[in-house]
Amino acid sequence: MAKHDAKEFNDIERVPTGIQGLDEVLGGGLPKNHLYLIEGESGAGKTTVGLHFLLEGARRGERTLWITMSETARELQQAARSHGWSLEGVELCNLLVSQEMLKNDGEKYSFFSPADVELNDTTKTILETVEQAKPARVVFDPFSDIRHLARDVLRYRRQLLALREFFTEMDCTVLLMQEMTRGTPGDIQAEALVHGYLTLHQDSPEYGGQRRRLRVHKMRGISFRDGYHDFAIQTGGIQVYPRLVASEYFEEREEEMISSGLEPLDNLLGGGLDRGSSLLIMGPAGVGKSTLATQYATAAAERREKTALFIFDETVRAFCSRSEKLGMPVRKHLQEGLLRIRQIDSAEFSPGQFTHLVMNAVDQDHCQLVVIDSLSGYLSAMPEERFLSTHIHELLTFLSHRNIVTILTLAQHGVVGDRVQSPVDISYLADSVLLLRYFELQGAVRRALSVVKKRSGRHEVFIRELQIGPVGLNVGKPLTEFHGVLTGLPQFSGAASELTKTAVKNGQERAGPAQE
Repeated sequence: MAKHDAKEFNDIERVPTGIQGLDEVLGGGLPKNHLYLIEGESGAGKTTVGLHFLLEGARRGERTLWITMSETARELQQAARSHGWSLEGVELCNLLVSQEMLKNDGEKYSFFSPADVELNDTTKTILETVEQAKPARVVFDPFSDIRHLARDVLRYRRQLLALREFFTEMDCTVLLMQEMTRGTPGDIQAEALVHGYLTLHQDSPEYGGQRRRLRVHKMRGISFRDGYHDFAIQTGGIQVYPRLVASEYFEEREEEMISSGLEPLDNLLGGGLDRGSSLLIMGPAGVGKSTLATQYATAAAERREKTALFIFDETVRAFCSRSEKLGMPVRKHLQEGLLRIRQIDSAEFSPGQFTHLVMNAVDQDHCQLVVIDSLSGYLSAMPEERFLSTHIHELLTFLSHRNIVTILTLAQHGVVGDRVQSPVDISYLADSVLLLRYFELQGAVRRALSVVKKRSGRHEVFIRELQIGPVGLNVGKPLTEFHGVLTGLPQFSGAASELTKTAVKNGQERAGPAQE
């Protein structure tokens, strides 16, 4: 591209759609005075997109026009009211077939087919209405009716070309809404002739709410973010969650370590966690993964740093109650605004929507620590499990670029022995990995803690006992007198051990609420 062309490329005048997130996908909005095709199944959100587009124009003082061949003014107003909108400033052109046309006047159709006459009348009405209203924005819903009236491909193509030239001369930016039958491609003629082409998709999982995505197939003359983007239809309209591209957020940061508030735990990790790094805590249910993550959150709050906790597996009430019983003052930090807890229902949230929540916690709430508890719940939100690692990789990279410490927990199947397995292997994505295990000793169930990976810097290779009680966490001395701890059935290999002498006593002292 020549230099003068590049400047022209960047100076293209845009028309904002009024849809949060979609304008970001489009790089600022739709290029002005062009024709765009939007396809989707029934219920995918085409009408809502059109209403957003016209009401944004009315808000900006532009003239707007809605052309329909299927909906009455009353039906359109009901759709707008469901979102709390008013159609004031939007002119309606209703091309519904009248009762007189349904009578099929024999004299009128003597030499021409009914479709030919209706298409000519429809086109004439459109041209007259646009010339009279002089709108800057037009929505034609559904435009597929024109294709049905044209009957053959050649006539439909000529009709579309004529309308495209007419709307361009009238300085109109037009959205053509078209039905898309599930499993079949859209109309190739319309796709080729319009300036831009978007599709709206919806899927119904076996359990949970609708999952919706959109894709921009083409947009002439501008760059845009390709791929699929999750979106949701809620009271108040549509919100699009653009696909995260972490490389766009890279910034140079100074190196710094943060503490967990427990010196033995920091020693295990070579002094603490690096800013901008991620920590994965793995272990079976109840072993203390959430408690460890909460320890980091409360330590951050003591430093007056904000933390965002996204919990999938328990309620906020249960989380606060459990933490308070372990001596962690989470309610105090919640009241101070240093902790923000969000309970995530994996049946209702899409991966893109969750990513949007995390990004807002960093960009708007200025959180410096993010806890995702747990990835097992996040996995449930993924309709296509094979893309889980890609989503997590982009999210962790984004958080790293923003110098955020990220803590993730992952529940493993099984309790002890070699039957303990992870539902998905993402340990290679995290910068550091803490492994928790149960082991049996002197008739008591104990917990072992070890660092199996740290990408940068040193870390301890020893396995330590983790004790959880009413006063919180305690990381014990290295279990140097035992081997086979991680198998769940350790064997004593030392001459004498204070640990074995007090096993029953310690087991009784640690009895308390279940940890997870």
